[in-house]
Amino acid sequence: MIGAIAGDIIGSIHEGAAPKPKDFPLFVRASRFTDDTVLTVAVASAVLSGTDYETSLWAWGRRYPGAGYGGWFRRWLFQDDAPAYNSFGNGSAMRVSAIGWAFEDLETVLHEAKRSAEATHNHPKGIQGAQAVAGAVWAGRMGQGKDAIEELLSHRFGYDCALDWADLQRRGGFDITCQGTVPAAAAAFLRSTDYEDAVRNAVSLGGDADTLACIAGAMAEAHYGSVPDAIQVEVMARLDPPLRTELYTFAQRYGVPIMTAQRSEGTRE
Repeated sequence: MIGAIAGDIIGSIHEGAAPKPKDFPLFVRASRFTDDTVLTVAVASAVLSGTDYETSLWAWGRRYPGAGYGGWFRRWLFQDDAPAYNSFGNGSAMRVSAIGWAFEDLETVLHEAKRSAEATHNHPKGIQGAQAVAGAVWAGRMGQGKDAIEELLSHRFGYDCALDWADLQRRGGFDITCQGTVPAAAAAFLRSTDYEDAVRNAVSLGGDADTLACIAGAMAEAHYGSVPDAIQVEVMARLDPPLRTELYTFAQRYGVPIMTAQRSEGTRE
């Protein structure tokens, strides 16, 4: 899931921007983790500990109150025992990648993705978005090719990922729905040549760039097998010890390729 977190950090300074060329710097001093990273770790932590998803989302989310949560999620986060709020926003999809790594068969992945979404995003389209991303990560991890991943997203979840790229870039805008975000992020991954290219594709679309890159990065990591070491160094330098420790623990438990702590704790210029 470091692929999702890297996408979030790379996209963080481009959120709300217009579509742009792909030759932007991957990291600058202001690059930081956002709610996408915090909640990705929260879902991973729930899987690790066996805690229910609601409890883990509350615990991790409240630890980072300034991470940039959306309005509905923020209200849910700071209200004890708050019910799910029938959302189909892309929050359910951006936080789910750990589930695609943790379970061995697709039906279990989809069941757990549904449970993780239902804590907040219990609208059918919110659940669909989470299941689609987790399923794509699982398929990539299992060695299925891009054609198979596109078929899964299309036939099982009804997402058209064969989108015209020029039209996507012209469209721009800020779409926070699962049905607007997941196909665009998947298209960024499907037309990529490697992990970095997938994230650059996603950020170049503008709009909700950190979440687009988070989802595209999650799919790309699973498909291409790892995140480049140089990117991992930059990511780890921007995570605090609790997030970094949970990430390492999850990676070691579930066999996610990741650099060792000694090699990846770099410093930023």
